[in-house]
Amino acid sequence: MLDLKILNDNVQKFINENIGKSISKLALQKNPFPYLNWLSVLNQIEAKSKAREKLPTWFATENIIYPAKISIEQTSSEKTASYKASLVDGETLIDLTGGFGVDDYYFSKKIKHITHCEINTELSMMVAHNFTQLNVNNIKCYAEDSIETLKRLDVKWDWIYIDPSRRNDEKGKVFLLKDCLPNVPENLDFYLAKSKSILIKTAPLLDISAGLSELKNVKAIHIVAVENEVKELLWEINPLFSGSTSIKTVNILKDRLETFDFTLNQEIDYLPYTKPQAFLYEPNSAIMKSGGFDEVGAFYKVNKLHKHSHLYTSNELVPFPGRAFEIRNRIPYNKVAMKEFLESKQANITTRNFPDSVDSIRKKWKVKGGGNTYCFFTTDVNNDKIVLICTKI
Repeated sequence: MLDLKILNDNVQKFINENIGKSISKLALQKNPFPYLNWLSVLNQIEAKSKAREKLPTWFATENIIYPAKISIEQTSSEKTASYKASLVDGETLIDLTGGFGVDDYYFSKKIKHITHCEINTELSMMVAHNFTQLNVNNIKCYAEDSIETLKRLDVKWDWIYIDPSRRNDEKGKVFLLKDCLPNVPENLDFYLAKSKSILIKTAPLLDISAGLSELKNVKAIHIVAVENEVKELLWEINPLFSGSTSIKTVNILKDRLETFDFTLNQEIDYLPYTKPQAFLYEPNSAIMKSGGFDEVGAFYKVNKLHKHSHLYTSNELVPFPGRAFEIRNRIPYNKVAMKEFLESKQANITTRNFPDSVDSIRKKWKVKGGGNTYCFFTTDVNNDKIVLICTKI
């Protein structure tokens, strides 16, 4: 059960005074609150510290109760939750995997009635308490299996939202939706019968082709990055949709959204391969995840250095979704050129379609990191290994 003694004024004051401090050092102190489990107090400090940047609304609100820090690490950020909310509208939405409720908080700004399902009773009570603190009154919380909630409530939902969790955490391994909880492919027909639209969130590790093979009626896939780090994939399913799936890439930056959209299997205008010209472009991480390498080149009318390099070039500067550079020099990757231009100097190094790693290049040529010079080690249209020495725009 939820222990509300954690909301005692003195306890909350202690938590706020120790935000950001070393938990291992605090753990050595004597518990100043004998009526509370000391580990629970420490968890509140650690989890709230994690929330400062990721969940500023929660952090700034009094008397929020936090789950284990891993739940804060795994929950959506406010930035990605806000983007998800831009995709939905209507009267009703049910979240089958409610968790800490960050997505539902933002959904509640767009949808009149939200249902939050969370099988963990304590977490469900915590979220309900927090919604009260956040002055949200259009979300109902149910502490039960979401399948049972769907069966029990006689509703045709405008949206079903699902964030399946992986049953194991084998890093580096491709995973399938059928290996997650809930098993979306197994229950998809049931979900479609209960809703007008479905939105599924998955980790960026999920392969897009694998996801498409397990699902149907996928209207769009949103690849969402924050500050050039892909955070999640969003699968928009409509039971009436048939045709080619749209791929929507978005990179959420401090001052703007960087977007690029295309359709799977669309015909691509001829994309020429050329030697480096005046400017160099590196696609953002959302585009890299999408695989739309020819699509982005054709849309922005830039040339590609090599089929497998995924670097682009042009003589005129274009507003490309990613990083742009002015090429100051182009050198062959050989001992003479490296000794003259880069050995023992300072530069930021990126490799694309190149046999050597960044670390091995730095070690071999004694190149220090940082500075205003950006070097791309890559392969050109003639399959020659080259280095592009650039200045960031």
